[in-house]
Amino acid sequence: MAIAMKIAGHISRSSWIRKMFEEGERLRQEYGADKIYDFTLGNPDVEPPEAFQRELLELAMNPLPGMHRYMNNAGYTETRAAVAAKLSKDSGLDVTAGHIIMTCGAGGALNVVLKTILNPGEEVIILAPFFVEYKFYIDNHGGVPVEVWTNHETFQLDIDAIAKAINSRTRAILICSPNNPTGVIYPEESLRQLGDVLKKIHKDNGHLIYAISDEPYARIAFDGKHVPNIFPLVESSIIVTSHSKDLALPGERIGYLAANPRMDTAMQFMEGAVFSNRVLGFVNAPALMQRLVAKLQDESVDINEYQAKRDLLVTELTGMGFSMVRPDGAFYLFPKSPLADDVEFVKLAQKHHILLVPGAGFGAPGFFRIAYCVDKGMIEQSLPAWRNLAKEAGLKG
Repeated sequence: MAIAMKIAGHISRSSWIRKMFEEGERLRQEYGADKIYDFTLGNPDVEPPEAFQRELLELAMNPLPGMHRYMNNAGYTETRAAVAAKLSKDSGLDVTAGHIIMTCGAGGALNVVLKTILNPGEEVIILAPFFVEYKFYIDNHGGVPVEVWTNHETFQLDIDAIAKAINSRTRAILICSPNNPTGVIYPEESLRQLGDVLKKIHKDNGHLIYAISDEPYARIAFDGKHVPNIFPLVESSIIVTSHSKDLALPGERIGYLAANPRMDTAMQFMEGAVFSNRVLGFVNAPALMQRLVAKLQDESVDINEYQAKRDLLVTELTGMGFSMVRPDGAFYLFPKSPLADDVEFVKLAQKHHILLVPGAGFGAPGFFRIAYCVDKGMIEQSLPAWRNLAKEAGLKG
C-alpha cells in the first residue's frame, strides 16, 4: 500500500462535510449551480469587516521594513499583546502576551495544545455532537477520544456524565461554545460547575485535567446573548480560536491559543506549546495576517445577517414539521432526522437537490446539520424543495 494503513482507514471514515461538498460539485456540474442548495460547509458567505479592508490597504500601500520575515515562534509581540488586552477585558484577568501564541487557525492551535499535553494513551473527552475533526486531531498525538453526550434534548453540558467519564487517564476535555454543529451556548453556571469538578480532582489527587475551549464562533451570538469567557470559570482552561468566522477570514488560517493566567503551570505549558508549534511545522502564523488582526480585536462581521437567516430557516422548517433546538449562536442548525437513518435522509435530500451533512459525522446519528452561512436568496429559493422533502419524509407541518 502506498500510504499508511491508518491513514487509509481514516480516509474511508473521513469527513462527511467534505464528502457532501464534493457531491455538491458533481451535482452543480450536472444541474447548474442555481439549482443546487448546498448547506454543507461552514464557509462564511459574508465579507470581512470594512476595518479589515482599510488595514489591508494601509499595509499594502505603506509596507513595514521586514514585515514578511520570520518572527518569534509565538508570533509578533504586539499582536499577542493586542489579543491579550482583549482577553483581559473579557475575562477580568491579567492576560499578557506571554500567555498567547499566534497559530495557523484553530485547527493548528488545537494540534499544538494536544501535542503539548498528551502522553500516549491518555484520554480526551469530546462532547457529542462534536466537530468532525476532533478525533483525528487527538489521534495525531497518541491520544484516545472518549465520547460523552450532552443533554439529548437541549445539547447543554451534562456535568454528571462528564464526571463519570473521568478516570486516571483523562488529560483534557474539549468543548466548543457556541457549538458546532448545534449552535448552543454553554452558560456561565454550567462552565463554573465544570471548573469545580476539575478543580476538586486536581486538589484531591493532584490530577490536572485541562479544559480546551474551541471558540471560533464566540463573537457570533444572537438575541443579545453573551458567550461567557471561560478563564474566570475554569482554572485549568486553554482557549483555542481563529478569525475564520468572526472576521470571515477562513482562507487566511489565522488564530491563536491562550493559556489561563490562573493556572500555576501556565508558563510551563506555554514553553511546551511554543516548542510544539515549531516542531509541528506551523511556524509561523501568517505574518501579514498577524499584523492585520492586531488592530481588529474588537471587530466582527455583522451578526444580524446570520440571525436573520437563522430566523428564516427556523420559522420555515419548524412550520414544515422539522424539530430542532433553536441555536443561540454560530451559523448551524441541527434538526432531528425525520428518518431513523440520518444518512438515508441526507441521501433523500439530495434527490431534492438539498445538500446536508448527516449527524453521524458529528457523533450524533439521528440528526443532520444545516450550515446557513450562505446567500439568503439561496435559502429562500430552496424553500419549495424543503417542502417537497418534508412531505416525502412523512412530516406534517
